[in-house]
Amino acid sequence: MQKEVFIESEFDSIKYEIENIEKKFQTNDNLIHNARNQLKIIDFDGIDTVVKSFKIPNFINKIIYTFFKPSKAKKSFINSKKLIELDINTPKPIAYVEHKKFGLLDKSFFITEREKYDFTIREVFHHKVDKHEDILKEFARFTYDLHQKGVWHVDYSLGNILITKQEDGYKFSIIDINRMIFKNISANEGLKNFNKFWAKDENDLKIMADEYAKLSGFNEDEAFNIIKIEAQKVMDFKNSKKKFKKLVGMK
Repeated sequence: MQKEVFIESEFDSIKYEIENIEKKFQTNDNLIHNARNQLKIIDFDGIDTVVKSFKIPNFINKIIYTFFKPSKAKKSFINSKKLIELDINTPKPIAYVEHKKFGLLDKSFFITEREKYDFTIREVFHHKVDKHEDILKEFARFTYDLHQKGVWHVDYSLGNILITKQEDGYKFSIIDINRMIFKNISANEGLKNFNKFWAKDENDLKIMADEYAKLSGFNEDEAFNIIKIEAQKVMDFKNSKKKFKKLVGMK
């Protein structure tokens, strides 16, 4: 089995452990996410990390990620470096590892420093934290800054925004970053990036829409309408997929 390993030079002291990440990942039981991909907290000689193990791609995607596109692990690493250059918070990248089987991409891993945080944006939308309205306003400002820097996070959703309380407000950090686009983003398009933030209380969406509109010079009512419409489109699509899978007996 072929292996490609890239490690940031400051972490050369743990190079051997990272090169053997597959075994270390398999024997570690500190699982924090288990879905299509798995995430585990792993200690490397005193360095607290989060390791993301990507699902082995199907045959077609093996070819694509071997010859035409960077793997999700490599793309995550590249994107994290770009975000840090733009002064956007994301966990510090350490390394990525790719395994190839019969010349095609098989397993891949993305490793970052573990970033400690207080809660995610999900808890804010569920009103489980104090001053949730203030946090939503700050989050809208953070998102506007993201868009002004030309960053479009495809998987911008409730579980992918980490929040840390600070003396002067809140720090926002983005994760799950393998799917990102760097481009010019208009206010109209930027508002559509909130389409995965479904809220039980529509006032939460209104707070974000108003703040984003003030910063971008957009009409507040129109901004709120765009967010609602785009969020409903995504929700309807997801519900349709669930119904279809149930109809054909898929899990």
